[in-house]
Amino acid sequence: MGSTHFALAFLAGLIPMLFWLWFWLREDKQKPEPLILIIVTFLAGMMVVPVALPLQKLAITLYDGQNVMFVWVVIEEILKYTAALLVIFWHRAVDEPIDYIIYMITIALGFAALENTLFMLDPLRDGDYITVAVTGSFRFLGATLLHVLASATVGVFLAFAFYKSATAKLLFSSLGLFLAIILHALFNFFIMDASGGGILLIFLFVWMGIVVLFLLFEKIKLLEAAHLPLIRK
Repeated sequence: MGSTHFALAFLAGLIPMLFWLWFWLREDKQKPEPLILIIVTFLAGMMVVPVALPLQKLAITLYDGQNVMFVWVVIEEILKYTAALLVIFWHRAVDEPIDYIIYMITIALGFAALENTLFMLDPLRDGDYITVAVTGSFRFLGATLLHVLASATVGVFLAFAFYKSATAKLLFSSLGLFLAIILHALFNFFIMDASGGGILLIFLFVWMGIVVLFLLFEKIKLLEAAHLPLIRK
């Protein structure tokens, strides 16, 4: 039964993430990324979870209270970005600014798929299907989009540095990673003791961030369009 419960939890965590992946890939219609690279990047995001878990357990022995939560965020965001650096950002397919955002979002969704699986596994074992449904719904609309927003922030900064020097790219990526950590930490800090209307308000800020992300997608598309004539020359 253990393997059956994990399989069901895995499907419950995976299928909604595949929807979000399809949703975000639509932002790159002009030059879609190779499907095999999307799959590899998504799997890399999933593999971040078993790397992060022992580091987060170690943090419990070293820190307490809110410090632990912040260290957990730092671990997750650094590992997601590191996975992108190791698996995809060196690839020649990453040849336009928007690609950085697409692949960072893919990493985030892979991470969220396995993380959501683990969150739903225990209530599923207990036969608490209401908790499974509620947990899945809240994570689909909240924590998952927070992961997308945080990782996409790094991607956005890298996208704006696409045509800049190596030094500028390093600076921009560092700023993006710092902001991603802050966004994630603020979400965790406020969501811990929130209930009812408070949770909806926090989700509202995340959704507003997603709207801003859509606007930045369009800005980056314009940035690329402006540079195309220069590149062709």
